[in-house]
Amino acid sequence: MTDFNELMKHAKQVKEKMEQARQELAETVVEGQSGAGAVKVRMNGRFDAIAVEIDEALQREDREILEDLICAAINDAVRKIEHENKQAMQGMTGFAGLPEGFKFPF
Repeated sequence: MTDFNELMKHAKQVKEKMEQARQELAETVVEGQSGAGAVKVRMNGRFDAIAVEIDEALQREDREILEDLICAAINDAVRKIEHENKQAMQGMTGFAGLPEGFKFPF
C-alpha cells in the first residue's frame, strides 16, 4: 500500500509542475492566419490578441470579407493555443501516472 505522505508529496509535485506549465503556456505566443497569410493574428497563451497584421491589398476589399478573415485568423490562433494546452496537459498526466483526460481537482 502506498504511504499517504508519499501520495501527498507526489500530488504537491504534480501541482507545482502544472503551475509551471500554466505560466509557460501563458507566455507562449502563436500566430493564427487566414486568407493564405493575408491576415495574421498573434495571441498569447492567455488568449489575449497581441497583434493583428492585414496585408495592404486586403484593405481595399469589402469590409465583410475582411471581418470574416480576421475572425478566421483569431479562431486559428485559438485552436493552436488549445492544442498547446492539450499537449502540455498530456505531459502532466503522464508525469503523474494518471490516465489521459484526468481532471485535476485543483
